[in-house]
Amino acid sequence: MTRPVIWQAAAHLLAYPDERFWRRLPLIEEAAEPYFTDFLAPAAELGPGELAAHYVETFDLQRRCCLYLTYYTDGDTRRRGESLAALKRRYRAAGWELMDDELPDFLPVMLEFAACEPSGAALLQEHRAGLELLLSALSERDSPYRHVIGTVCGALPPITPAERARAARLASAGPPAESVGGYR
Repeated sequence: MTRPVIWQAAAHLLAYPDERFWRRLPLIEEAAEPYFTDFLAPAAELGPGELAAHYVETFDLQRRCCLYLTYYTDGDTRRRGESLAALKRRYRAAGWELMDDELPDFLPVMLEFAACEPSGAALLQEHRAGLELLLSALSERDSPYRHVIGTVCGALPPITPAERARAARLASAGPPAESVGGYR
């Protein structure tokens, strides 16, 4: 199986599990088997309501399980705005336009880009430290989504010692924060 198929399937599996998610699931199972079996079995067992609740609890309420990858390196700082603008420019240069409600660092968007654009693999690799932190946080929570992120990481080149060290530094320091007007 090629990496683009894995990344496209992962983009779908990391989207909110609404009705469209469940309608497309048989296609994902067929196209991406056996790579996501470890996620698909518990997802089916949980069912629509419980998986949706788990998604919200995991990705919306746990800062360490953020699907917006610049958060890991830039936190909620002005620098993150610059990173988001740079990502938008990169997408536009490849002929991509995001929908108004999409942030360019949302992992499903980045995965779709990687699935369709040759330069997308490099983009995911640049955010490898954030992916590793997300994988670690999901593994600690024993979330079935750890299997999706693990498959994404497994489709990338092996993590380098420098990337591992960067992930460790980010994990110990947490995302950057800035003081605005004396408040933090």
